[in-house]
Amino acid sequence: MLYLIGLGLGDAKDITVKGLEVVKHCRRVYLEAYTSVLTVGKEALEEFYGRELILADRETVEQEADNILKDADLCDVAFLVVGDPFGATTHSDLVLRAVKLGIPYRVIHNASIMNAVGCCGLQLYNFGETVSVVFWTDTWKPESFFDKIQKNKQNGMHTLCLLDIKVKEQSLENLMKGKKIYESPRYMSVNQAAEQLLAIVQNRRLQGEEPEVTENTLCVGLARVGAVDQKIASGTLQQMSTVELGGPLHSMIIAGNMHPLEIDMLKLFAMDESSSEDNECQRNT
Repeated sequence: MLYLIGLGLGDAKDITVKGLEVVKHCRRVYLEAYTSVLTVGKEALEEFYGRELILADRETVEQEADNILKDADLCDVAFLVVGDPFGATTHSDLVLRAVKLGIPYRVIHNASIMNAVGCCGLQLYNFGETVSVVFWTDTWKPESFFDKIQKNKQNGMHTLCLLDIKVKEQSLENLMKGKKIYESPRYMSVNQAAEQLLAIVQNRRLQGEEPEVTENTLCVGLARVGAVDQKIASGTLQQMSTVELGGPLHSMIIAGNMHPLEIDMLKLFAMDESSSEDNECQRNT
């Protein structure tokens, strides 16, 4: 059988008891290593699980999935995913491939950013479509995610922004030359995402629009949700462009219409102009 097992958001101990039992008896155990990361490395997971883990990067999962599924009809194979197994469409593809090969599968769920984001106090059923904010380059600056944020805003809904992760990525030059040389990992921060959003706001104004999202729109920055040192900060989009929340992973929320309870909760994490530089406004949660 193929097992897809969620690892949660924090460290090695966030795996469920059921998930750990499965990991211990599987013939092979793969660790998906590109859609998200934990606060600990592969070695810490191996020590806690008592098993050797096989790293599965994007190339392995998307182009060599047959190797992962090899003999999974004869023995048990585990595929470990940070967060919940279905937090990325890639993993649905793996299930479809398994079914096509006649391999049974089982999913063991866990917490993901999609539900843990409720830790900031915004109510989950008030969220609209989730968007991904990607790193811009000198020649590629997409704005399509901004239109989805605006649509959510018009409907009074909050928007969860998943910020870009670049792991084992090749530069365009090395890609064209066929060189297997990879760039250093990069993880988008809340302030980087806010800066890109502010640039889009200015672009839209130059085009004669008055966007729904402005510098004064209320936002929430989150870092390392689920870890002991997670941080949350609420403030305007302009303030988010200067906030420092520490290491990855970061997420950001563009707030929609607010319930009084949501307002009270966000006050717990509020920034103000006098303290934004020394980070005193940020609360460890």
